[in-house]
This record gives sequence, structure tokens and C-alpha cells, in this order.
Amino acid sequence: MRKQKGFSLIELLIVVAIILIIAAIAIPNLLRARMAANESAAASSVRTINTAEVSYITAYPTTGYAAIAALGGVSPCTASSATACLIDNNLATATAAPGKSGYVYGAVADTTSTYHAAGWPAVVNSTGTKTFCSVEDAVIRVDTAGGANPSYATCQGFLGIQN
Repeated sequence: MRKQKGFSLIELLIVVAIILIIAAIAIPNLLRARMAANESAAASSVRTINTAEVSYITAYPTTGYAAIAALGGVSPCTASSATACLIDNNLATATAAPGKSGYVYGAVADTTSTYHAAGWPAVVNSTGTKTFCSVEDAVIRVDTAGGANPSYATCQGFLGIQN
């Protein structure tokens, strides 16, 4: 009887099939974990924008609240009402897809005494599923349906997140 040197085609196909089954189980979990990380980063970024807005109105009370672009500034940054240097410029310029960590951000000074800030997924159900927003009360609110930048009134209607 002759000695076998190697694997048969059937054995190789079985190994490939097992690897494909394992990949089919692992990849969706990896994508869900990535979306959860993006959503956590988005909530944190909206909180950072809130802190920057409070600092901005304290530093420039006659100007009122600021749009997101005025909160950042290109390094080396010199603080002024147009470039306050309060947030990272990557966050201040993440106002269009693909954004930062799969989210797009915006902050709008609705009046001199009100603003709303938001982070929403660049691609809903791919980079994230939730929209986060906040107004001058600094409560982070969430819309589990995702979607685009909510208005001031819409944001106030969302459910707040517990710390």
C-alpha cells in the first residue's frame, strides 16, 4: 500500500467551508461592535461641543453661541471669536460625509442665547444607527431612528441619555 502525501480535495473543501462558516458568524458581530464604538464616540463628541459652547459664550458673551467651525481652528491656533480653539479642528470640520468616525457633526447658533449641536451617521445602518443632539441645557439626547441633523425643536423632543 502506498503512503498518502498531502490532503485530498474533499478535505481541503471541508476546511474552507468551516472557515467560511466562522467568518459568516464573526463579521456581523465585528460590524455591530464598530457601529457601537462610532455611536459612543459621537455621543462623546456632542458632549465636547457642549463644553466648547459654554466656554465660547463665557469668553465672548456679546457674540453669543457659535457655529461649529468657530469652535475649532487650524493649528497653531490663535483664539478669537472666529477661531476659538476650543475643540479639535478634525471635529470642527467633520461637517460632511464621511465625517469623523463615521459621523457628521454640526452646531448652529439659533439665536445669541440658544444653539443646537448634533452628530448623525454618515451612512445610516452602516456607520451608525443613532443621532445624538443637544441644546443649551447640555443634555445629550438620542434619536434611535438615526437620520439627518435635527432642528432645535426636534432635538428637544428626543429622549435624554443617562450619564
